[in-house]
Amino acid sequence: MRNHKTWAVLALALVVLIGGASILYGKLSGEMLPPDQMAASTEDAEPEKVAAPDFTVYDGTGTEVRLSDYVGKPIVLNFWASWCGPCQSEMPEFDAAYEELGEDIHFLMVNMTDGSRETVETATAFIEEAGYSFPVLYDTESDAAISYQAYSLPTTYFIDAEGYMIARATGALDADTLQQGIDMILS
Repeated sequence: MRNHKTWAVLALALVVLIGGASILYGKLSGEMLPPDQMAASTEDAEPEKVAAPDFTVYDGTGTEVRLSDYVGKPIVLNFWASWCGPCQSEMPEFDAAYEELGEDIHFLMVNMTDGSRETVETATAFIEEAGYSFPVLYDTESDAAISYQAYSLPTTYFIDAEGYMIARATGALDADTLQQGIDMILS
Protein backbone atom coordinates (compact mmCIF):
# COMPACT_ATOMS: atom_id res chain seq x y z
CA MET A 1 0.00 0.00 0.00
CA ARG A 2 2.77 2.43 0.94
CA ASN A 3 4.58 1.57 -2.29
CA HIS A 4 1.47 2.47 -4.34
CA LYS A 5 1.20 5.88 -2.63
CA THR A 6 4.86 6.59 -3.36
CA TRP A 7 4.38 5.75 -7.04
CA ALA A 8 1.22 7.86 -7.20
CA VAL A 9 3.03 10.86 -5.67
CA LEU A 10 5.94 10.41 -8.08
CA ALA A 11 3.57 10.16 -11.06
CA LEU A 12 1.74 13.31 -9.96
CA ALA A 13 5.04 15.17 -9.52
CA LEU A 14 6.12 14.09 -13.01
CA VAL A 15 2.85 15.34 -14.53
CA VAL A 16 3.24 18.71 -12.76
CA LEU A 17 6.87 18.96 -13.89
CA ILE A 18 6.05 18.18 -17.52
CA GLY A 19 3.10 20.59 -17.48
CA GLY A 20 5.22 23.37 -16.00
CA ALA A 21 8.01 22.75 -18.51
CA SER A 22 5.50 22.88 -21.36
CA ILE A 23 4.12 26.22 -20.18
CA LEU A 24 7.63 27.63 -19.70
CA TYR A 25 8.71 26.43 -23.15
CA GLY A 26 5.68 28.12 -24.69
CA LYS A 27 6.54 31.41 -23.01
CA LEU A 28 10.24 31.28 -23.96
CA SER A 29 9.92 29.95 -27.51
CA GLY A 30 10.49 32.15 -30.56
CA GLU A 31 7.21 34.02 -30.35
CA MET A 32 6.87 37.25 -32.33
CA LEU A 33 5.32 40.03 -30.27
CA PRO A 34 4.80 43.74 -30.83
CA PRO A 35 7.09 45.80 -28.57
CA ASP A 36 4.36 46.67 -26.09
CA GLN A 37 3.38 42.96 -26.01
CA MET A 38 -0.19 43.87 -26.74
CA ALA A 39 -2.05 43.71 -30.04
CA ALA A 40 -4.50 46.43 -30.99
CA SER A 41 -7.88 45.89 -29.34
CA THR A 42 -9.84 46.73 -32.48
CA GLU A 43 -9.10 46.30 -36.14
CA ASP A 44 -9.09 50.08 -36.64
CA ALA A 45 -6.63 50.85 -33.81
CA GLU A 46 -2.93 51.06 -34.54
CA PRO A 47 -0.52 49.94 -31.82
CA GLU A 48 1.41 52.86 -30.35
CA LYS A 49 4.88 53.24 -31.82
CA VAL A 50 7.64 52.80 -29.28
CA ALA A 51 11.04 54.39 -29.92
CA ALA A 52 13.94 51.98 -29.60
CA PRO A 53 16.02 52.92 -26.54
CA ASP A 54 19.53 54.08 -27.36
CA PHE A 55 22.54 52.36 -25.79
CA THR A 56 26.31 52.24 -26.01
CA VAL A 57 28.32 49.12 -26.83
CA TYR A 58 31.76 48.50 -28.34
CA ASP A 59 32.94 47.02 -31.63
CA GLY A 60 35.81 44.55 -31.98
CA THR A 61 38.41 47.32 -31.84
CA GLY A 62 36.96 48.80 -28.63
CA THR A 63 35.37 51.78 -30.39
CA GLU A 64 32.17 53.07 -28.79
CA VAL A 65 29.05 52.45 -30.88
CA ARG A 66 25.52 53.69 -30.22
CA LEU A 67 22.28 52.24 -31.57
CA SER A 68 21.34 55.73 -32.77
CA ASP A 69 24.35 55.57 -35.15
CA TYR A 70 22.37 53.04 -37.21
CA VAL A 71 18.97 54.75 -37.48
CA GLY A 72 18.10 55.39 -41.13
CA LYS A 73 18.03 51.73 -42.16
CA PRO A 74 16.03 48.93 -40.55
CA ILE A 75 17.82 47.14 -37.71
CA VAL A 76 17.81 43.53 -36.55
CA LEU A 77 19.10 43.69 -32.97
CA ASN A 78 20.06 40.32 -31.47
CA PHE A 79 21.28 39.64 -27.93
CA TRP A 80 23.37 36.48 -27.62
CA ALA A 81 26.23 34.70 -25.84
CA SER A 82 28.63 32.02 -27.08
CA TRP A 83 27.73 29.66 -24.21
CA CYS A 84 24.01 29.82 -25.08
CA GLY A 85 22.89 26.75 -27.05
CA PRO A 86 19.77 28.37 -28.57
CA CYS A 87 21.92 31.36 -29.58
CA GLN A 88 24.35 29.04 -31.34
CA SER A 89 21.50 27.28 -33.17
CA GLU A 90 20.16 30.50 -34.71
CA MET A 91 23.50 31.99 -35.77
CA PRO A 92 23.58 30.32 -39.22
CA GLU A 93 20.17 31.87 -40.01
CA PHE A 94 21.39 35.34 -39.01
CA ASP A 95 24.59 34.94 -40.99
CA ALA A 96 22.69 33.87 -44.12
CA ALA A 97 20.27 36.80 -43.75
CA TYR A 98 23.19 39.19 -43.23
CA GLU A 99 24.93 37.87 -46.35
CA GLU A 100 21.76 38.41 -48.37
CA LEU A 101 20.42 41.65 -46.85
CA GLY A 102 23.38 43.30 -45.11
CA GLU A 103 23.35 46.23 -47.53
CA ASP A 104 19.69 47.03 -46.76
CA ILE A 105 19.46 46.14 -43.06
CA HIS A 106 21.80 46.65 -40.13
CA PHE A 107 22.37 43.38 -38.29
CA LEU A 108 23.59 44.23 -34.79
CA MET A 109 24.64 41.07 -32.98
CA VAL A 110 25.15 42.26 -29.39
CA ASN A 111 27.18 39.88 -27.28
CA MET A 112 26.32 39.82 -23.60
CA THR A 113 29.90 40.29 -22.47
CA ASP A 114 29.91 40.05 -18.67
CA GLY A 115 33.69 39.65 -18.31
CA SER A 116 33.53 36.30 -16.53
CA ARG A 117 31.27 33.73 -18.18
CA GLU A 118 31.50 35.61 -21.48
CA THR A 119 34.49 37.70 -22.51
CA VAL A 120 35.35 39.57 -25.69
CA GLU A 121 37.96 36.87 -26.33
CA THR A 122 35.58 33.89 -25.96
CA ALA A 123 32.90 35.55 -28.06
CA THR A 124 35.37 36.57 -30.77
CA ALA A 125 36.88 33.06 -30.86
CA PHE A 126 33.40 31.54 -31.24
CA ILE A 127 32.53 33.85 -34.17
CA GLU A 128 35.88 33.31 -35.89
CA GLU A 129 35.78 29.52 -35.46
CA ALA A 130 32.28 29.34 -36.94
CA GLY A 131 33.24 31.71 -39.77
CA TYR A 132 30.33 34.12 -39.29
CA SER A 133 30.56 37.41 -41.17
CA PHE A 134 27.95 39.58 -39.44
CA PRO A 135 29.19 42.45 -37.25
CA VAL A 136 29.48 41.71 -33.54
CA LEU A 137 29.17 44.34 -30.82
CA TYR A 138 30.14 43.79 -27.17
CA ASP A 139 27.93 44.92 -24.29
CA THR A 140 30.76 45.09 -21.74
CA GLU A 141 28.93 47.55 -19.48
CA SER A 142 25.45 45.94 -19.78
CA ASP A 143 24.01 49.18 -21.16
CA ALA A 144 22.16 47.46 -24.02
CA ALA A 145 21.00 44.54 -21.86
CA ILE A 146 19.56 46.91 -19.26
CA SER A 147 17.99 49.21 -21.87
CA TYR A 148 16.21 46.27 -23.53
CA GLN A 149 15.71 44.15 -20.42
CA ALA A 150 17.43 41.29 -22.24
CA TYR A 151 17.30 38.77 -19.42
CA SER A 152 16.57 35.78 -21.64
CA LEU A 153 18.88 34.73 -24.46
CA PRO A 154 18.57 34.89 -27.33
CA THR A 155 16.30 37.89 -27.73
CA THR A 156 15.83 39.72 -31.01
CA TYR A 157 14.27 43.10 -31.72
CA PHE A 158 13.17 44.32 -35.14
CA ILE A 159 13.49 48.12 -35.47
CA ASP A 160 12.29 50.12 -38.46
CA ALA A 161 14.36 52.73 -40.32
CA GLU A 162 12.86 55.54 -38.21
CA GLY A 163 14.05 53.91 -34.98
CA TYR A 164 10.77 52.41 -33.76
CA MET A 165 10.53 48.91 -32.30
CA ILE A 166 8.22 46.88 -34.50
CA ALA A 167 8.54 43.40 -32.99
CA ARG A 168 10.42 41.30 -30.47
CA ALA A 169 11.17 37.59 -30.49
CA THR A 170 12.50 35.52 -27.63
CA GLY A 171 14.16 32.17 -28.07
CA ALA A 172 16.03 30.76 -31.05
CA LEU A 173 14.64 31.91 -34.39
CA ASP A 174 14.32 29.70 -37.41
CA ALA A 175 14.69 31.12 -40.92
CA ASP A 176 10.94 31.66 -41.38
CA THR A 177 10.51 33.59 -38.12
CA LEU A 178 13.58 35.70 -38.83
CA GLN A 179 12.20 36.48 -42.29
CA GLN A 180 8.82 37.38 -40.78
CA GLY A 181 10.50 39.97 -38.56
CA ILE A 182 12.58 41.30 -41.43
CA ASP A 183 9.47 41.65 -43.61
CA MET A 184 7.85 43.67 -40.82
CA ILE A 185 10.66 46.26 -40.79
CA LEU A 186 11.05 46.46 -44.56
CA SER A 187 7.40 47.25 -45.27
